Order: sequence, then structure tokens, then C-alpha cells
Amino acid sequence: MADVRFWDIFCKVIDNFGDIGVCWRLAADLASRGQQVRLWVDDASALDWMTPAGCEGVRVLTWGEPLDLATAGLDQQPSDVMIEAFGCEIAPEFIAACVRLEKAGGKKPVWINLEYLSAEPYVERCHAMLSPVQGGPAAGWIKWFFYPGFTPSTGGLLREAGLAERQARFDRAAWLAAQGIAWRGEKLVSLFCYEPPALPGLLAHFAAHGLAGQPVRLLVAPGRAANAVKAAFNDEKWLQPKENGGCPLSISYFDLLPQAQFDHLLWACDLNFVRGEDSVVRALWAGKPFVWHIYPQHDDAHLAKLHAFLDMLDAPPSLRAFHAHWNAEEPGQAGGTCPAPDLAAWQLTTQTARSRLLAQDDLSTRLLEFVAKNR
Repeated sequence: MADVRFWDIFCKVIDNFGDIGVCWRLAADLASRGQQVRLWVDDASALDWMTPAGCEGVRVLTWGEPLDLATAGLDQQPSDVMIEAFGCEIAPEFIAACVRLEKAGGKKPVWINLEYLSAEPYVERCHAMLSPVQGGPAAGWIKWFFYPGFTPSTGGLLREAGLAERQARFDRAAWLAAQGIAWRGEKLVSLFCYEPPALPGLLAHFAAHGLAGQPVRLLVAPGRAANAVKAAFNDEKWLQPKENGGCPLSISYFDLLPQAQFDHLLWACDLNFVRGEDSVVRALWAGKPFVWHIYPQHDDAHLAKLHAFLDMLDAPPSLRAFHAHWNAEEPGQAGGTCPAPDLAAWQLTTQTARSRLLAQDDLSTRLLEFVAKNR
């Protein structure tokens, strides 16, 4: 087991489902490997449903102004590693306290800027680059840039130990029954998205044709996805299963799911629509066909990121075409007709990528090795 160290992870919440979700998974995974983690977050409200039981070895602390360093116990348990997640800047009073402790005979913490996930070529070039701190009390210290990624030359992907074994033991029928879903063998499709203009066309396609010749039950995440579905139909009653089987689409709306239960949702489905960094990685580990709704950026930088991701997957033309349709920002760009999902080809694509990525070290393993080398 790696030496026990104290990690301080700083997270500014922009999207409750994204930044805090990744930071919590990382904190919990490090704790499961014997590390002690202080997670500093400006808005921890999402953790109430995301991880209601908490995690031994992780303390969630309020990132307020000023920082409550006394409650954190930094003098008794100095920071060995401090991580600023997704470009946030660590609270200056925390850095000043670390400098004070170092001048009193302690060690400098390893300072890591944990970046966003991408499959673009720059990730390998920039991963593990150092940047000397130019000003402030920590002038002369080093900050390291750590890039998650999909190749051995990057920081890897979040993947807790035993994930594949847990998935192998998963009982789909029992889980669906526990959610109150009377599953009759329909194709199951999860929907976690923003408001894609292509959504009404997808719903119309399922309502007319089902999926792979079978009826579809759509399992819809709460919030923006549920609102988008309801807005598309206004009155969704006609979508409910009919006694004569006349409509091949039915819809179940979910409440907010803890992270482990969200994994179960992805494992249960035959096709997953996901959004955000955390969810696309979980969809990869689920090994089922999936479509990624990437967060749109004004300069279209997200499209280069999406294309690089599809290249990493070695995605077939049908999957590339569907992603182009799903990620179009205007109804006209999405086209008039929703392409039919090619489950067999997409399944092979995901399984092949999953097998390749499972053979690589995960993000926490690479972080632990990096810290041991640079401490």
C-alpha cells in the first residue's frame, strides 16, 4: 500500500453534476487506498444526494472566505498534496499556511493542477509539465499540470478498484424491480443530456420504430433532461405503454441518483445518452453503446474535443454521424430525420475501447506514483 499522505483537493462548483462529481470520486478513491483527503468545496449541496453515506477518510470542508484553517487541522496534519481542480486557484491563505509550515521545518506539498479530460493530442504534450510559481508567498515553488487521458502517456481515467467485478455481479432485473420499474423486456435507454435540438426527433423515432425492432423504455435523469423531454411533448400521456402495445415507447422519470446507483443505471441499459466528463467515463466503463452530449462552447472548441474522443474510440461512421446529429446546436443542423442507432457496431466499439483502457493504470494509481516520485 502507498504511504499514507494528506491530500487537499479544492473544487469550485460550476456544474453540480460535473466538477464536484469528479472531485468526489477522486477523493473517495484515494481514501479507499489508505489516503486521507480534505475536500474543500464552495457548494457541497450536491453531495447530499450524490454520496449520502459519505466516505471514511474523506472530510468535506467549506471553501469560504476566509478559509477555516483551524477546523481543518492543517498545523497537526500538514498537506502532502494540494490539488486545484479544473483551473480553480487554491485559497491564498491555505498556500500561505503551507509556506509557513515549510519554513518551520516541514516539507513542501506536491502542488497539482488537475485539468479537464480530453483525447486531444496536446494532453500527452502537456501532461506532467511543471510551472514555477512566480509570485506570492510560494514564489519559487513548483506547480505540476496533471492531465487525465486515454493513453499511457497521460494521467489516466478515474476507475476504482473492483469496478469490473462489481459490474459482473450486477443483476439488472433485480435493480429495475427495486426502482419500481415493471420491465417487460423492452430495450432500455438512459437519457442524461442538456437540451439537444435533436431530442424531439429521437423521441419520435423511438415512438415510431422502437430500437432494434423492440419497444423502448426511456429512463430519464431529473433536471434538464426531464424538462427537455416534457417540453418536447407537452403532454406525454400518449407515450405510456398501451394495453394493445400500440406505442413502442414508454418513459420513466428518475429522481437524483447517488453515484453508485447512476453506475447501475448505465449497466442496466442497452443504450446510454450521457453528458459531462464524469458520466462519459462511467459510460465507457459500463461497456454499453453510448452517445455523448458534449458541453457546447462558443468558439466550437468542444467539436475538436468531440472529434478527438471519437477518434480515440475508433468510432464507426454510424456513431460519428449520430454524434454530429445529437450535438448540433440548431434544429436545422440536426437534420430532419434521426439516424437509427446501430447497437451492434457501437457495442463492439465501446467494448474494444473499454478493454484497452482497463489494461492501463487508472488516475489514482498514476497520481500516487507521481506524488511518490516528486515528494
